[in-house]
Amino acid sequence: MRVAAGQFVVTPDWPTNAGTCVLLMQQSAQQQASLLVLPEALLARDDNDPDMSVKSAQGLDGGFLRLLLDESRRNAMTTVLTVHVPTREGRAANTLVALRGGEIIAQYQKLHLYDAFNIQESKRVDAGKVLPPLIEVDGMKVGLMTCYDLRFPEMALAQALQGAEVLVLPTAWVRGPLKEHHWATLLAARSLDTTCYIVAAGECGNKNIGQSRIVDPLGVTLAGAGGTQQLIYADVSRAILQQIRAQLPVLNNRRFAPPQIM
Repeated sequence: MRVAAGQFVVTPDWPTNAGTCVLLMQQSAQQQASLLVLPEALLARDDNDPDMSVKSAQGLDGGFLRLLLDESRRNAMTTVLTVHVPTREGRAANTLVALRGGEIIAQYQKLHLYDAFNIQESKRVDAGKVLPPLIEVDGMKVGLMTCYDLRFPEMALAQALQGAEVLVLPTAWVRGPLKEHHWATLLAARSLDTTCYIVAAGECGNKNIGQSRIVDPLGVTLAGAGGTQQLIYADVSRAILQQIRAQLPVLNNRRFAPPQIM
C-alpha cells in the first residue's frame, strides 16, 4: 500500500488552505496513494494570533470540508487531517477527520491538549474523551492520533492492541529547543512500542517544523520532508509488518494490562 504525507504553510485564509489540500490530494491520487495524511488545524493560522485556529472554526458541514469532500469523490484514496469544530461560544474541538468517497468515514476529538512549553491549548479547545475508531485502508487497520498524542505511549499502544498496523498523525509541531530531536525520537519510539508503521504530517512555517515522516515498525524513516511545502511517499506492507512482529513480538510479550482512557 502506498501512503503519503503532505505538508505546507497554513495561511489565515481558509479557501487558500483548502485549495492547497485539494492540490495535495490530486497529486497523491496521481501517484496511486491509498492513504494521505495532512497536517493539523488546517482551517487558518496566523503567527500573530495564536487563537486564529479556534476563531476560524467551522462545522463539519462547512465550506472548507465541502471542498475537500468534493475532491474526495474523485478518487479512492483516504485522506486524514484535523480542523477545529465549534463546541460552544469561543471554544472548539480539535477534530481529526478521515475522508473517503466524498464522506467523513471517521472522526476523533484530540484527547491530549498541548498544555506544555508555555502554550495552553486547553484555554480555547475542549478535549475529547474517547479513543478514536480504527479504520481500514486497503486491508490494513489504521489508528488515528493528533500531534501531542505522540508523547503518550499508551495512546498508540491502546490502538495497536486493538489491531492497528499503521498509525497516522496530523501535527503542527512547534519549534523550540530540542523539539526536532523530540519529534524524531518519539516517532521512532512509538513505532517500536507498537511495531506499527507511522505516517506523520507536520505543518511548516515560521512557528512549526514541518519534517513530515513515514516510519517503519522498526523505527526506520522510510521517507522524510524538510521545512517547506512537500509531499512524501512510501510503501507499507502487511507481510513485512508480520515478519517484524514475529521477530519482535512486543505486543504478545507484554505483562501489563492494556491502558485505559480516563
